[in-house]
Amino acid sequence: MTMDPVYTKSHIRDALDLKPSTPEEDIHWLAGASPEVAAKVRATFTTRRTPAAVLVPLVEHADGMTVLLTQRATTLKDHAGQISFPGGRIEPEDADAWHAALREAHEEIGLEPELVEFAGYLPDHIVISGFQVTPVVGFVRPQYQLQIAAAEVHDVFEVPLAFILDAANHKSRQRKIGELTIDIHDIPYGERNIWGATAGMLMTLRRRLQSLTAAAR
Repeated sequence: MTMDPVYTKSHIRDALDLKPSTPEEDIHWLAGASPEVAAKVRATFTTRRTPAAVLVPLVEHADGMTVLLTQRATTLKDHAGQISFPGGRIEPEDADAWHAALREAHEEIGLEPELVEFAGYLPDHIVISGFQVTPVVGFVRPQYQLQIAAAEVHDVFEVPLAFILDAANHKSRQRKIGELTIDIHDIPYGERNIWGATAGMLMTLRRRLQSLTAAAR
């Protein structure tokens, strides 16, 4: 089995963008698909998208980074019970997607903004509920103490980044979007299953890191 290399903060920063993506990059989770398939998938989503942002929190433990994830409350209107990153709509008072992601993370799980260091952006992801989501990656100091907003979040947990990046832990399946059938990946972890947009963003991060490694050879 071929394991992914261990990535440092510097590697991760180099794999990210300093600014949010352009509209042409908003279905980057279909990397590898033909332009025709990408265009058809884009057409199945609503043309009026609601801007949103999520924080992709990478916790800096001494024995390796982990990804901080939430399980959404089952009573929510959108994506109830799913594994997700803290985040939500970008509000008019938010200076940008980064500040929106920090605000939402503080509101949902009590993560203090001063414990989060900006790393960069992943390409926007569009989701079937009509949101165009900007993922912002941040390095989190492990001294955090969370306070969960029970109305929005059922649980919070960490997954080793090395586990997520290891292809042996990915489960391929097909998903039907409109009349199209596309190949996607889930990331099962214990009794939980990371799927949908959350898995798509993590797979995008993995592809970015792999491309960086290949270019360095």
